[in-house]
Amino acid sequence: MKQVVTIVAVITALITCTLSASNYRLLVDMTLVHSADALGAYCLDGSLPAYHIHRGFGAGSSNWLLQFEGGGWCTDIESCAERAQTRRGSTSLMNKLETFSGILSNNTSRNPDFYNWNRVKLRYCDGGSFAGDSNFDNGTLLLYFRGQRIWQAIIEDLLPKGLGSANKALLSGCSAGGLASYLHCNNFSSYLPDTTAIKCLGDAGFFMDSPDISMLHTQRTIFQQLVTLQGIENNLDENCKNSMSDPKQCIFPQYLLKYITPPLFILNSAYDVYQFHHILVPPSADPNGHWNRCKLNPSACSPEQISLLHAFRVDMLTAVRSFLMNSTRGGVFINSCFAHCQSESQDTWFALDSPLLLNETIAESVGDWYFSRNVSKKVDCRYPCDTTCHNLIGAA
Repeated sequence: MKQVVTIVAVITALITCTLSASNYRLLVDMTLVHSADALGAYCLDGSLPAYHIHRGFGAGSSNWLLQFEGGGWCTDIESCAERAQTRRGSTSLMNKLETFSGILSNNTSRNPDFYNWNRVKLRYCDGGSFAGDSNFDNGTLLLYFRGQRIWQAIIEDLLPKGLGSANKALLSGCSAGGLASYLHCNNFSSYLPDTTAIKCLGDAGFFMDSPDISMLHTQRTIFQQLVTLQGIENNLDENCKNSMSDPKQCIFPQYLLKYITPPLFILNSAYDVYQFHHILVPPSADPNGHWNRCKLNPSACSPEQISLLHAFRVDMLTAVRSFLMNSTRGGVFINSCFAHCQSESQDTWFALDSPLLLNETIAESVGDWYFSRNVSKKVDCRYPCDTTCHNLIGAA
């Protein structure tokens, strides 16, 4: 009888351990950058910037992954004042513990290539993709647009913590943070030794300068307002600006792309949910809601709507064509899933049912590219051919 009880206890313990492992969440504490005050690097509301760091170990202890947090933009004083009173504009209002999953996971079975690196999540509180450098002060309202200084303050805080002697480094980001990874890729390399293998990954940050369904350039207007309000133009790439009749356009990755010098990986959906809802069919272009059902469920789209979505996909592929054809060090994973941000979610990064292209997950493709194991340029067929998609239509 005692032996039976012991066996039952062992089995129960094994089941408990298995369930605990499957439900395990890595929660990482916030680090405030106290030295940011000397640089005038503040969030919208004047609070100090912050990041979360989980230390690497073993063979990855000298390697660094920096991930920009995303979260849209504010393009006028009213929206920025509102944002300053939320977690998107103040570290005082943010959760102090952040879940690290996907590319930030420390589990080799969930993040096979970067699990043991030093992994850092840069919190987003400036509303301008870490690129602005101005402020607004009318005597009663003070807003700081200091994203560029926040970026500098965090980097300078991390350099003596080991980043300054990194063996390998990857700058990444999602959504507005994905845009930041494009904007700061060149600058990132200026902080690190020539011996560091530096590469950049933009996840869902390839925002297109394309007309909406009413043939207006809604996203262009939004970005122009953003650049003007937050003083971003001075921080855009000089070579790109010299090549454009309107230097503000260099905030779009499609124009900046050829001037980014470190190896770059483009991770995007050709039917990115944010771009579908806000660039191709912004509310202003569909006042009567003809696209509402299509936005909620792509299978409910009419043939005409699907045709416009396919045309938007062609625009994106045209914008990256030269990169696809000519870049010898670049990587691409453009799938046909209705999703937005696929590197931080475990389901889409690396799991049993993750999206696949040529039988590879996103994590495997990024790893092949970073470590030069294989050529990693993959473009999906048109919707609805991909049966591996997670159509996260609610992500926008």
